[in-house]
Amino acid sequence: MRHGHTRDAHEHGHGEPDEVHVQHHDHGVTVTAATRRGPLWAALLLLLAFMLAEVVIALLTGSLALLSDAGHMLTDAASIAIALWAAGLAVRPPRGPMTFGWRRAEIISAMVNGVSLLVVALVVLVEAVRRLVDPPQVDALPVIVVALVGMVVNVVDVRLIAAANRTSLNVEGAYQHILTDLFGFIGTLVAGVVIYVTDWTRADAIASLIVVALMARAGVPITIKAVRVLMEAAPADLDLDEVREHLLGVDHVQAAHDLHAWTVTSGVTSISAHVVIADECFTDSHANEILDQLDECLAEHFDISHSTIQLEPARHRAHERNTTSV
Repeated sequence: MRHGHTRDAHEHGHGEPDEVHVQHHDHGVTVTAATRRGPLWAALLLLLAFMLAEVVIALLTGSLALLSDAGHMLTDAASIAIALWAAGLAVRPPRGPMTFGWRRAEIISAMVNGVSLLVVALVVLVEAVRRLVDPPQVDALPVIVVALVGMVVNVVDVRLIAAANRTSLNVEGAYQHILTDLFGFIGTLVAGVVIYVTDWTRADAIASLIVVALMARAGVPITIKAVRVLMEAAPADLDLDEVREHLLGVDHVQAAHDLHAWTVTSGVTSISAHVVIADECFTDSHANEILDQLDECLAEHFDISHSTIQLEPARHRAHERNTTSV
């Protein structure tokens, strides 16, 4: 929901406005703030209960596949807990130096989730290779039973977390944790059946290696996306050359420079630019209309409602310092 613009005209000695700034702010409910925390709490409690049971059975049966699943479930529980923490912070209003509020908390949460997947994958990889070389004895029947129950638990958790709003990178990180665990239980079930039928215990280590691959497949993209946001890179789906082309298509716009775009949090893209317009636009009050047209252009073509546009005459470029060529 937009609360309008603020414009500041800076007058110079000759009486002609040299610059006009406009800021468009979207203070509505963000993707993170809209996250439903009830399903996350239900998923967390269900996960913790099953994880404790799985650890006990894994120790009794000697199954690395079950123990690796339990370790993964620990990171799953942590990922949901962090997602809940970030969702709670996101609803806090901007205050003091936190001019965007705590919206970036969800990105930190996603980063932790992605890295934790990769760390657990590395630990399980080392142990799986060791057991592939020297496989221990595994009691297959309890492994099969736990894997079946684990699949049911993870299917429920996947549905719960999906209902919490997966458009948030924060929730997506937790979702990928649980989804990977579901696939891991499928692999564990297959390994348990193979061991029960053939007594080939290396199947347990192979199932663990499959879980490792799934962890890496889920963890790498989440981590990369979080890093891009924290480094304030332009959104991957936003072409700045196309943005500039649309800005230049507005009447009386002569150039656009110092164009920057970044993601504040999931679903919230900000953009800033210096736009050069014809000199006469500052004297015939046409600048205000141009501001509205630029705003509409960004909202209509790129779904950007949070922008800061500085209008300036061509001669002002000589007065700028530390500008970029973007």
